[in-house]
Amino acid sequence: MTKQEKITDNIQELLAILPEKIKYQVISKGNISELLEVVLDLGRALEIRWTGETLRLDEITISQEDIDRILEKVGQFGDDNRVGIEKTLHRISAIRNRYGKIIGLTCRVGRAVYGTVDLIRDIIEKEKSILILGRPGIGKTTKLREIARILSDEFLKRVIVIDTSNEIAGDGDIPHPAIGHARRMQVSTPLKQESVMIEAVENHMPEVVIIDEISTHEEALAARTIAERGVMLIATAHGQTLENLIINPSLCDLVGGIQTVTLSDEEALRRGTQKSVQERMAEPTFDIIIEILDLDRVAIHKDTAKAVDDFLRGNILHPQIRMRNKGGTIKIVEDHNPYSLDNIKEVEKLNPKPQGKIIRILPYGISRNKLEKAIVTLNLPARIVRHKEECDSVITIKNYDNKSDFTILGELKAKSIPIHVIKSNTTSQITSALKEIFGLDKNEKEAEAIEEVKKAIENLNFYGGFYDLSPQDAFVRRSQHKFVKDLGFYAESIGNEPYRRLRIFEKSDDKN
Repeated sequence: MTKQEKITDNIQELLAILPEKIKYQVISKGNISELLEVVLDLGRALEIRWTGETLRLDEITISQEDIDRILEKVGQFGDDNRVGIEKTLHRISAIRNRYGKIIGLTCRVGRAVYGTVDLIRDIIEKEKSILILGRPGIGKTTKLREIARILSDEFLKRVIVIDTSNEIAGDGDIPHPAIGHARRMQVSTPLKQESVMIEAVENHMPEVVIIDEISTHEEALAARTIAERGVMLIATAHGQTLENLIINPSLCDLVGGIQTVTLSDEEALRRGTQKSVQERMAEPTFDIIIEILDLDRVAIHKDTAKAVDDFLRGNILHPQIRMRNKGGTIKIVEDHNPYSLDNIKEVEKLNPKPQGKIIRILPYGISRNKLEKAIVTLNLPARIVRHKEECDSVITIKNYDNKSDFTILGELKAKSIPIHVIKSNTTSQITSALKEIFGLDKNEKEAEAIEEVKKAIENLNFYGGFYDLSPQDAFVRRSQHKFVKDLGFYAESIGNEPYRRLRIFEKSDDKN
């Protein structure tokens, strides 16, 4: 945590609702400042979750009385089976049996963390609509709270928070101070979130609307309606990356919606795609997409429309990466390969620049995005080109190759440019084609075939007789023959193609 951050967690209020025997275990077993959740399930061991650790106490078995004592101290559960503790951010979630009786509770610590948006503060100040993505529990809601406080207190904006489960501003009618002077509209049931979103704009004239977890098509349409009225939107949504959002039929409208169009042969070649492709339908609801990778690292797509278009055309996305080190210094990495986001230094160390002559590959009717990802994964000296005049090799799919007599593929065949045909536009098929181009498949087959020889000889040393290997092509059989001979054994090829194979004889055989 950096020096400018501070935490408010009101932890005593959460401890106060726990039975004494459970409260004692929570306090005595770990650092209370790192407590995440206390889990109580009827008839099972008490479970305490800390940052990076889960402790199960088999000596403490949860009874219905333990659960009922907590229920007596909290308010009424909503339709989402959640309830909070007034004037705090803590949340208690219930598990019910088939008859509606509560038989399990998850008591989650809610913390207001100040100073978490320094990585993206300049983005917030641009007054553009922002969508925040990231896995559950990574801190999306925490960031929404501070954004609400900054925009309402420091920029004096009229901010309204749509608080579906009272998770942003806490339980009770008085919102938590973490959202500053932003106003909070509660939602009686998650099914009504979209109507409350529209009501906020029509009745209260906000300049900024903040929404946690847009998850349905109706909520996505409501968000578009709000954006079209000139209101700045700050929201989170289900999904960890922009790609998740694009392929989600319920939420793709947030980034402009997707439609299928048919291209000409020339345009399909230029893009390196099939003739039927997907394109963006409209302007995105959100101008900027922020992917939270972890607590101190984000990926920012500064132009949502461009990022979506690039993705649909098969191009690798290059978001801006921002990282904060332990000292609080922020590092910005431009134009970095998103497949290497996990650890830039380690990836550079483990994947040195590929050696050898660079082969220029033309993708014809296949995904450029998948091809580039496969090249990166295999660490190959290859470059993707867009024009037939530049290529050394082509990867295409069966449907295109069948029509190649009078097309661009036909021209390339006439020039003896290698055409590698795959069955379908999948990453595995594209990877296989690359291995064929660079001869990696032969190396793998040869290595597997030699391993089979080793096992065969072990077998012969123990049982004697002879051993038939799996069928192989002539190239691999030659390697097997040499290996067998070097070990002092005798082998001969038997059978007809494509089932021709080696038979290895024990050393004591007359043929040795």
